[in-house]
Amino acid sequence: MGEYDEAVTAEPMPGYADFIRGAFSVMLAALRDCEDCGLALSARSLQVHARVAPSEVGLFFVCAVLWTGLRRTLTTHAFEPFARWCHLHPRDAAKMPESAWKLVFYTMAWSYSTYLLFFTSYTFFQSPSSVFHNWKSGMSVPTDIAIAYLIQASFYGHSIYATVHMDAWRKDSKVMLVHHIITLALIIFSYAFRYHNIGVLVLFLHDISDIQLEFTKLNIYFRTRGGRYCLTNDILSNMASVSFSITWFLFRLYWFPLKVLYTSCVSSLQTVPNIPFYFFFNTLLFALLLMNIYWFLFIVLFVVNILTGSGVNDVREYEEGGLVEKLSAGKHGTGERKNVQNGITKEKQP
Repeated sequence: MGEYDEAVTAEPMPGYADFIRGAFSVMLAALRDCEDCGLALSARSLQVHARVAPSEVGLFFVCAVLWTGLRRTLTTHAFEPFARWCHLHPRDAAKMPESAWKLVFYTMAWSYSTYLLFFTSYTFFQSPSSVFHNWKSGMSVPTDIAIAYLIQASFYGHSIYATVHMDAWRKDSKVMLVHHIITLALIIFSYAFRYHNIGVLVLFLHDISDIQLEFTKLNIYFRTRGGRYCLTNDILSNMASVSFSITWFLFRLYWFPLKVLYTSCVSSLQTVPNIPFYFFFNTLLFALLLMNIYWFLFIVLFVVNILTGSGVNDVREYEEGGLVEKLSAGKHGTGERKNVQNGITKEKQP
């Protein structure tokens, strides 16, 4: 199961000031000491350290296609019939399958990451620096972690296709597409360079927010069924939205920079001097942090909307215009909008 059976004491958490000061100083020193940084060094590092078998590449594409097929099957035979049975508004019925699919996947994926981090011998969450203990170039990847990587990589490969051709198009869809590409690059390269331990921690800290987001959206869609208002779903959507906001900050803006980024910037060089692709991976991780901050600005507006008494009144809070459009719509009217789903531009229903 795990390769880390020794007892490890939980490490003290650095503060934001420690993170900023430590990351800046260490990265600046590493850049100053890197005399031959450039494409030549990157090419040598790829040849020496990257390890991905052709069979693993084949499995990635097969599983990505399988995710797409499974989503279409569940949408046709489960999600859409259930939406019709519940007599959802046509607009909500069109969006419900996407959220239901994502809720199913992220619940499964996060549950497996939780199992790896808290119910096996891995101690990456309690002691993040342990992710680089005993690191060796080309080291074998434990089967349980390899399974997590195959699941996640193939799903994000599917998600890049789905964002363009299957999901409803939103104003932040371009950012979401960039997010999927960066995430897939992190997954593939961290696996190839055997940084899989920290990768599991990154996935664990991000997937839980997606679970709560999709759960919130589903309750918004089910709040009106057959023209009738459902109080239970309204209460659940408000509770879940507040929980989502808190969880986003705790997991993505607190633990992610202070556990993952501090470890990748500072602890990695202390444990493995001259660790390959140091700047490349940290650049991608910082890009991920910036996108988390970008989305958190929408979440803050969302919480303000709730605290001012408006509540969760429109699924457009998560759709084309996000929270900004929702707040401005209250002053200037909604106007006409278009929705792109399955690659086809459609006029939105009133």
